[in-house]
Amino acid sequence: MTDEQKEAVQKRLRRIEGQVRGLQRMVEEDRYCGDVLTQISSVQKALRSTGKIITRNHLETCVTDALRSGDHAAAERTYKEIMDLLYKQIQ
Repeated sequence: MTDEQKEAVQKRLRRIEGQVRGLQRMVEEDRYCGDVLTQISSVQKALRSTGKIITRNHLETCVTDALRSGDHAAAERTYKEIMDLLYKQIQ
């Protein structure tokens, strides 16, 4: 990742960290379950959004390099890795 991309991802992760701390407080304070669930949904959306940024970078750099290398074994490992990652995201 470029320095700018890293900083953007780190900024998002710090924001998510704050949201999770807020969730902890909400649970400690016995806040209304619906409000807690709404906040959980927000955190999940923020994580998915951050994951998309990292996934795109991975595809544009690591995956592209492996496929262009001409190394059949590296390409096969990359295909397997992508399938495993995508499958994990679906579950």
